[in-house]
Amino acid sequence: MTADTEADRKRYEIVVNGREKVVTSGEVTFEQLVELAFHPVPSGPNWVFTVTYRRGGGHKPEGTLKPGESVKVKKGMIFNVTATDKS
Repeated sequence: MTADTEADRKRYEIVVNGREKVVTSGEVTFEQLVELAFHPVPSGPNWVFTVTYRRGGGHKPEGTLKPGESVKVKKGMIFNVTATDKS
């Protein structure tokens, strides 16, 4: 088995804010999802991000992520990331 073949198997197609994205890790963090959703990521003291997901696996197929948290990825998972400027 070559490294390319193994890397291909570890590709997870997910949907972030209605757009298909590919991640190569079996787990994705709140921060990674914000970066996938926004380019560039809004910055400043008044920005608040909300991350929700559905179509996940295991005992928690849907939920919300907070900064610093992560979730195991399943092909076809749907993530919604919103940014709010509290100014």
